[in-house]
Amino acid sequence: MIRPFRLAALAALTLCAAYLPVQGQDGPGGFNTRATSAFVLDLGTGTVLLNKNADEPLPPASMSKLMTLEMLFESLKDGRVALDTPFSVSQRAYQMGGSRMFLEMRDRPTAEDLIRGIAVLSGNDAAVVVAEGLAGTEDAYARMATQRARELGMDSTTIANASGWPAPNHRMSKRDLVTLAAYILREHPEFYPYFSERVFTWNGIEQENRLPLLGAGIGIDGLKTGFTSEAGYSLTGSARQGDRRIVFAFGGLSSAAERVQEAEAITNWAFRQFAEATLAEPGTVLAEAPVWLGDQDSVPLVVAEDARVLMPAIGSPKLEARAEFDSPLPAPIAAGDVLGKLIVELPEMDPVSFDLVAGADVATGGFMVRAQAAALRLIALARGSSETALN
Repeated sequence: MIRPFRLAALAALTLCAAYLPVQGQDGPGGFNTRATSAFVLDLGTGTVLLNKNADEPLPPASMSKLMTLEMLFESLKDGRVALDTPFSVSQRAYQMGGSRMFLEMRDRPTAEDLIRGIAVLSGNDAAVVVAEGLAGTEDAYARMATQRARELGMDSTTIANASGWPAPNHRMSKRDLVTLAAYILREHPEFYPYFSERVFTWNGIEQENRLPLLGAGIGIDGLKTGFTSEAGYSLTGSARQGDRRIVFAFGGLSSAAERVQEAEAITNWAFRQFAEATLAEPGTVLAEAPVWLGDQDSVPLVVAEDARVLMPAIGSPKLEARAEFDSPLPAPIAAGDVLGKLIVELPEMDPVSFDLVAGADVATGGFMVRAQAAALRLIALARGSSETALN
């Protein structure tokens, strides 16, 4: 059983924590997105800044090309293809409408060309070439991509094609899009700069990057726009200012101009209305957990890394923190073992959690410790049997 332990000393500091809005609510400070669905995440602390219908599976339009790129990045990472590996262009890819890289069937674009064709130009033709090159057919790719989405924890995602072309069962939630974008940032940093390239030329046709606000001075440096009549004008983006980075996704807007305005509004709000606070540093003892059959009666619980949260720049809501762990913990215990969670929360807000680890080794106790424990166990059993007989 999990046994909560109130961290009175920490709570008494009256620290501030990040607002973690519940689904459908506006953000802190009265921020109200015009998007029909949105999710905003502070990447460094894992703090959810805004959640509006973020778990609803919706048409992702071209934002689903991030999944196509993820599949290609994984192939590059494990050596199945290289950046200079050539791909063939099928008639199906050549005939794709919408945004295009303008591939010809005679072309043999490399994996790197196709990354640019998707990341910079949002090429539907390039996406189909990648899918067919990796899986043989686009249908086979769709099954592989859906399975990969599940492995990444994207439970509201079903992939039907590589380009985001409208299909009844092609769906992704805004939370899943942010999860995917954050994974690309974390696991494939060598490929992320492609998203911020300003222009790309293929077959003599120069096209500009379709992502708005690149170079606008507010930190946006990737990832993908999207539009269909069903999805509306949408965007999955990331921005960095100083040491902080946010990742966000929104959709359902009525024009490209609204999409630009909303991206700028979300970015400015996320960076200006929140400040980062460190609640506990590594090695700081936050609780003592009882130990069973150890050479010590308890073990200190500490955080392995800085416990950082975002707090609103204005206002000071009281923070509550508690440690949760099994009690007693069986020996032996090694320093660094994960033993529980530090839960930080505000009333009516989603909690933020951090791993609690052992701050010291606790060896198994000797003969006397085990004998004493056995005796106490026998006494407890005897008392239980006596009480049962009386009842």
